[in-house]
Amino acid sequence: MEIKGFDVPGVTLITPRRFGDARGWFSETWNAQSMRAAGFDLQFVQDNHSFSATKGTLRGLHYQSPPHAQDKLVRCTRGRMWDVAVDIRRGSPTYGRWVGVELTAESGDQLLISKGFLHGFVTLTEDCEVQYKCTDVYAPDCDGGIRWDDPTIGIDWPLEGGTPMLSDKDKIAPLLDGFDSPFVWEGA
Repeated sequence: MEIKGFDVPGVTLITPRRFGDARGWFSETWNAQSMRAAGFDLQFVQDNHSFSATKGTLRGLHYQSPPHAQDKLVRCTRGRMWDVAVDIRRGSPTYGRWVGVELTAESGDQLLISKGFLHGFVTLTEDCEVQYKCTDVYAPDCDGGIRWDDPTIGIDWPLEGGTPMLSDKDKIAPLLDGFDSPFVWEGA
């Protein structure tokens, strides 16, 4: 397994090893013991699986506030996607900064996103499937979001000539300006 950090602490790219032969390949996508040894002690309690039929489907930017905040381990299991995390921890030196990475079924890369981050993705292919593990269950009363195209954040979404397909909820999400984040940066 390879682990790569970013200049925004709290987001990590994980590349599990693949073992291949004439039949295909095998990969261990999560091993609590190995991850604990690497400094990540997480207890996942819910797995999510999304399917987007249309290229350019954008989901996000979402968060789940305390007491049901979630760490997420995201991977693309069919097609390609652009995955994004935005720091919204009050007091963080990287508040409002984002990390974006392409995840593909072929690469097997995974993005580990800590509590205190917005999360969103856009599909880069038709029939894209995304799976992610969460450290807390979905709690509708803690669900929130920020606009995907917030100019303060300035995410460089790889949209090929157009507006993405959005949910009604994502179309009317508020901007980051004036947002009272429920997350607090606790240092390095």
